[in-house]
Amino acid sequence: MSLSFDAAARAVREALTDAGRGLVEREAMVELVALCAVAGEHLLVIGPPGTAKSEAVRRTARALGGGYFEYLLGRFTEPSEIFGPVDLRKLREGLVETETAGMLPEAEVAFLDEVFLGSTAILNTLLGLLNERVFRRGHTRMRCPLRVCVGASNALPEDESLAAFADRFLARTFVESVPDPRLEDLLAGGASLWRAEEARTASLEALDVLAQAAREADLGPARPHLAHALRTLRAAGIGLSDRRMVKVQRLVAAAAALAGRSTPSVADLWPLIYAVPTKEGQALARDVLRELLAHSENPALAAAALEASAGPLARAQRIAQAGRSVLAERPSDADAEALASWRLKLEGVAREMDAGFAPEALPPELRAVREELRAALSQAPRTEAA
Repeated sequence: MSLSFDAAARAVREALTDAGRGLVEREAMVELVALCAVAGEHLLVIGPPGTAKSEAVRRTARALGGGYFEYLLGRFTEPSEIFGPVDLRKLREGLVETETAGMLPEAEVAFLDEVFLGSTAILNTLLGLLNERVFRRGHTRMRCPLRVCVGASNALPEDESLAAFADRFLARTFVESVPDPRLEDLLAGGASLWRAEEARTASLEALDVLAQAAREADLGPARPHLAHALRTLRAAGIGLSDRRMVKVQRLVAAAAALAGRSTPSVADLWPLIYAVPTKEGQALARDVLRELLAHSENPALAAAALEASAGPLARAQRIAQAGRSVLAERPSDADAEALASWRLKLEGVAREMDAGFAPEALPPELRAVREELRAALSQAPRTEAA
């Protein structure tokens, strides 16, 4: 591979920043799609309709590159709508083969909405595809390039027969409607999505470089901390299957790779929260692992790390990221209304910094952004609107 590890991490980090812009309260979801793509695992998103689940996945797929497949499943969805129609020319010869062009078996990133509504035939075929990256149907046998499949549903299935299928999604995130205090941000962010803006994209090569680094990562230094965390969860009544406990190491290694680290550490254990199957379990896990999660930090996945850990380092990175984003959006001094709005955003980020950290306790990265904010506020002319 011609792309270096550092260059790959930087390319994916920049692409994710652009992909998450305008998606209020969905930045963590964007980052989790990338995390799972690097880990070679799948993500389940649980939340009500109309909460930008599909938009977040769509934008992340564009950022990561490669083929994308999306479909809304229903009770009467046919397998051919997901995997492709039967090849009629081969059928005349007595062979049942599938034309997969443009369908799920040829996609690198896939989004299946209402995934638990699929028929038994669809879900059984999906099991092999998700587990082994192999599509089997009739006489068709093919390797699939799928990096990550994102399944979405309004709720976790209560039917025990769907439990085995649901367990194939290692990471889970639970989303809610945007809260009242952020409705202005939602409206502004939603309007910005209507404009066609050029966004930075990574490449499948960058994704493959990070995936290889994650596979080759030395988990030895982090493994005792992970084992201690798993014991703590068990003691709190949060049980993970042996398979989930083993596979969560892939998420830990992928988190380190995306952060630009070749060796995972205690700072990369936060994805364990997303491996806990239920929303209530995740909330309890955050509480009982509070001290361990305080070490969490990830410059590429700041929102996901913060949501998982609620730790100070992750919070500092998320605020710094927001500050740099606002600084980069400075409008012309001639546009008084836009300038006034920009100043308010700067002041809001500065207030969040001051409320979350004492001046003497500001992390170095946050201190540097705070100085840039001060300089920008002192240089920008005040307006009556401000």
